[in-house]
Amino acid sequence: MKNSKQIEKHIKGIANHRRIDILFLVANAGGITLENISKSLNCNFKTISGHTLKLVNAGLIDKSHNGQMVLHYLSPYGKFFVKFIREFRKL
Repeated sequence: MKNSKQIEKHIKGIANHRRIDILFLVANAGGITLENISKSLNCNFKTISGHTLKLVNAGLIDKSHNGQMVLHYLSPYGKFFVKFIREFRKL
């Protein structure tokens, strides 16, 4: 069972509209580079890099190196939060 501090870390990770957009994009892509995230969201590369770093630090996104490319995937917690947000949107 997670304590309050651990829950806070995950929730702060999604506490931004851009990071929520990134989570959904990563969920739908199943492995995507920062460059492709930036292009898809029409946002500055450095901005996207900062937001994905926060998502990684919050444990919501995992990175995988494929040669020189770094692909981003949802972590198990990221999958949970995407599911939660999708349900929350319906309310």
